[in-house]
Amino acid sequence: MKTTLDKATRDELITRIQNLNENSQAQWGKMNVSQMIRHCTEWEDLASGKMKCKQVFVGRLFGKMALRSVLKDETPLKRNTPTAPELKTTGNGDVSAEKEKWISKLKEQGQFSHDGIVHPFFGKMTLEQVGVMDYKHIDHHLRQFGC
Repeated sequence: MKTTLDKATRDELITRIQNLNENSQAQWGKMNVSQMIRHCTEWEDLASGKMKCKQVFVGRLFGKMALRSVLKDETPLKRNTPTAPELKTTGNGDVSAEKEKWISKLKEQGQFSHDGIVHPFFGKMTLEQVGVMDYKHIDHHLRQFGC
């Protein structure tokens, strides 16, 4: 299973991120490229434990079961998967500058040593689960923009 805890996987993702530009168009979803990059940068803050979230009630009921389902194999995330309110973005930004921030935060993944995070839906996740979910999340958004 691919994980951002692996340097080769991070390098592959960074190469794909570098293919994004201000003209990249979404193949699905509502975000433009700038919003998607900012969303993924904020996700990296969540994945690193820098951003704290509380688990929503419905996640307490179904989060662990859903997490097992998402992480059970290499199947990519489905199109139009809901976005946690804490990670929704608006407006436009400098795509090049946003990409550099995202890449910088992604490179930090190899230095994680925390016990995990609390995802807004899935709840408490181990470091290994975060690494796999991080890969799937990034891959999902890069595929969304054809990269």
